[in-house]
Amino acid sequence: MGRAISNYVSSASGGARNAAQRMGASRAASARLVGFLTDVQSRGAEQALKTLNLQYLAGRPIREVFLGLADYISPSSGTIDEGIAREAFIETIAELTALGVTDLDALTEMQMQTVFELYATHAILARICNDIGTKAISMPVDAATALKVQRQISDFIRRGVSDALTHARSASPVLTQPRVQAFVDEVYEEAFAILRTMGAAEENE
Repeated sequence: MGRAISNYVSSASGGARNAAQRMGASRAASARLVGFLTDVQSRGAEQALKTLNLQYLAGRPIREVFLGLADYISPSSGTIDEGIAREAFIETIAELTALGVTDLDALTEMQMQTVFELYATHAILARICNDIGTKAISMPVDAATALKVQRQISDFIRRGVSDALTHARSASPVLTQPRVQAFVDEVYEEAFAILRTMGAAEENE
């Protein structure tokens, strides 16, 4: 698995920067998500939602709020790239409660990072799964084995995203709205670079 991921970044994608650039819609969605969460932390959920004309969602369960945000965070006009971004957001919503993220007004810095980490993980995984479908990389034919490998890949990707996010946050401890997109781009590029290095290391063990 490590070799496959490392080769995916190095060969199939043409390096970490190119791999990150291929995540165009997901990077844009990530920036909108991080920007919204940053606004929630600075002004409160009601004001952040009011800016998007979604004030009617104020006070609703966080799952309902995020579902209501779907068209803003990840609009879709039918392209594969946008479909990947939207799928990742829906997958993230499904896991919010299990991760203990239940109160938008009481959102902590750690929870904000967790939401972004989870979204980026799902987005990268969806991109890789799409490339499996287009034969860029291969998976086992047996369904049970393929599912096990997919779970392993998800855990592997999340480790890489988590490390990249930790490094980016240490470099930019105070995140302002004008810096959000650059911050997100840095996280994706570094995440792919880390995945390539981690994969190569596992291959050599």
